[in-house]
Amino acid sequence: MEFCKLSAAEIAEGVRGKKWSATEVLEASLERIKKYDGKINAVVTLCEETARKEASEVDAKVARGEDPGLLAGVPYLAKDNFCAEGIKTTCCSKMLENWVSNYDSTAVKLMKEAGAVLVGKTNMDEFAMGSTTESSIFGATLNPRDITRVPGGSSGGSAASVAAGYCPIALGSDTGGSVRQPAAFCGVQGFKPSYGQISRYGIVGYVSSLDQVGPIARNTKDLALVMNVLAKADYYDSTCDAYDRPSFTEALEGASLKGKKIAVLSGYDKSHVAPELLEAIDKTAAYCKEQGAEVFEADLPVARKHAVACYYMVALGDASSKMACFDGMRYGYHEDGKNLTDMYKRSRNNGFGKEVRRRILIGTCILSRGYFDNYYIPATRVRQMIADEFTELFKKADLCICPIHPQLPYKQGYIDDKPLRVYLGDAFSSISNLAGLPSMSINTGFTQEGLPTYVQLIGPRFGDDSLLAAASEIEKGFGAPECASMEGVC
Repeated sequence: MEFCKLSAAEIAEGVRGKKWSATEVLEASLERIKKYDGKINAVVTLCEETARKEASEVDAKVARGEDPGLLAGVPYLAKDNFCAEGIKTTCCSKMLENWVSNYDSTAVKLMKEAGAVLVGKTNMDEFAMGSTTESSIFGATLNPRDITRVPGGSSGGSAASVAAGYCPIALGSDTGGSVRQPAAFCGVQGFKPSYGQISRYGIVGYVSSLDQVGPIARNTKDLALVMNVLAKADYYDSTCDAYDRPSFTEALEGASLKGKKIAVLSGYDKSHVAPELLEAIDKTAAYCKEQGAEVFEADLPVARKHAVACYYMVALGDASSKMACFDGMRYGYHEDGKNLTDMYKRSRNNGFGKEVRRRILIGTCILSRGYFDNYYIPATRVRQMIADEFTELFKKADLCICPIHPQLPYKQGYIDDKPLRVYLGDAFSSISNLAGLPSMSINTGFTQEGLPTYVQLIGPRFGDDSLLAAASEIEKGFGAPECASMEGVC
């Protein structure tokens, strides 16, 4: 049985029906990781001992006739900023390279309760600050669809793992596109829920007001399945809203685009967007029309003009404050110095990588006297204006279609030559974070060279179930992507 080609739903159904055991599925996952990851470098920590224990517990429940959980025996991987008890959580930084968590994040805890098996932790941009997964202390991750290209970031390891068939689902965090952009680059599906939909407890944060946990999978049904597991109120996270969530899998049953009002974002400079991605938007809009949806163009001038500047003002200012705790004394990597100031300098300069240092320095400048009033405060007001723009849009639309990223996957090393252009790549992905909206990157096929094409779908706040339902219908038009053929990789 080629478990790498099965969905999470199919694996769980097979485990419950005793077609195969959770242990068999796990061993196949471990074997595939060991065979290919020496080249791809998507997994930074394998949890073989704990994974085998979790798998055997699932098998024991099945043998006793007990309910093994919604994700019975499904192997999954988590980004290396998710705390898991007894397992290293490094954020792929020297600052935390030997830190072992003594508790589970809420997301990991809920996955375990649902019968999922944590196989390991995935590579990421250091402290989630990046878009290419090249700033990790463990080295760059390669894109399984084309190993000369990046997998995106910062959840590049999670997206690459799903694309390579290591597991059917993986968890990432999304601050400005860090689940959706790598999912798009790797030719799989990535979902960012509404802010407050899933608990962030136990996730090493980047920007608390923007961060959100999100699943990555190869089909929409698996995304909905994981959302059923993770979307719950949490006592330990005051930003995780306490309301009764709908069934996301039930929302997909009988879903239809007929009668839906769908806005296609307009007004942006299309010369900066790859032709293949513009074509993907046109094809998606045309398919929605064929299915009976009403499609119209809509411009969001505030978001279009100011989203990137607003995002980086808010994100880097907050990151500078959040990263202050890593001072070499209370937390993280430590180096001795001639005095306290020298110790701080040595610890932080050598504990953080280049990109993290750059963002901390810019953020510190933003929060300094004069700049705070002239830049940070106006950015928070613009953020509210962007949210208000979407509120007005969703009074007349059920869904918005727009690019997730303006370019096809970058070549390795691109960020070294054009760092500013990489930042500008967040123009479309950051708007849903700023507004707290659910959004999804959905694969629309592949170019003749085998590179993925993709669009972004954005829905109204807490309309996650409706967004997934619409995405499942659009997915039928293009087909759910399969895992990459890994022949010739090693």
